Amino acid sequence: MQLFFEYIGENWVDLLGLTYDHIVMVALGILMALVVGVPLGVLAARNRRLGSVILTSANVVQVFPSLALLVLLMIVFGLGFTTVVVGLFLYSLMPIIRNTYVGLTQVNPAISEAGRGVGMSPLQLLLKVQLPLSLPFIATGVRVAAVIAIGVATIAPLIGGGGLGREIYSGINMDNPARLYAGAIPAALLALLTDFLLGWAQKRMNLSR
Repeated sequence: MQLFFEYIGENWVDLLGLTYDHIVMVALGILMALVVGVPLGVLAARNRRLGSVILTSANVVQVFPSLALLVLLMIVFGLGFTTVVVGLFLYSLMPIIRNTYVGLTQVNPAISEAGRGVGMSPLQLLLKVQLPLSLPFIATGVRVAAVIAIGVATIAPLIGGGGLGREIYSGINMDNPARLYAGAIPAALLALLTDFLLGWAQKRMNLSR
């Protein structure tokens, strides 16, 4: 443990930089997944036949081994940051699509009918009634996607990416436990903190409903 704290003390600036890189990769992947996943979830909820295709396709990506997926993406995008972000985007799609779909299908039909009764258009009904009521479900999807993405991002160095995974793999290759823990512990803490904060936000949404 002494070696670990000594390593942290000597390299904390570099570790902060790697943590920042890790957060940026995950945040961009999640943001892209939200932009694409929420509309796909809406389509899935509106058209059950199309929804089956969308959910099945997203599920195939989700169960694909992460390293294999990143290697395939590397063929298209090359080594580095872009490949990692696209991979995180694909891995984050399924939780967001599925939870958007579930949230919209759980909206009380009577509420939607009331909206139509006061003259709301389908778009107004979606934006002002159905999506706001689905926000706790969507938040759950983002929470799951974020924790998964933080874990997947640790293998980014294998395809030329950055983040805390660099310390993990350097520690393994150099047989340096202090360096290994300097990457693994912050990554684990980042996942726990993200889960806590998003869980808190989700509870606030549920209380406000």
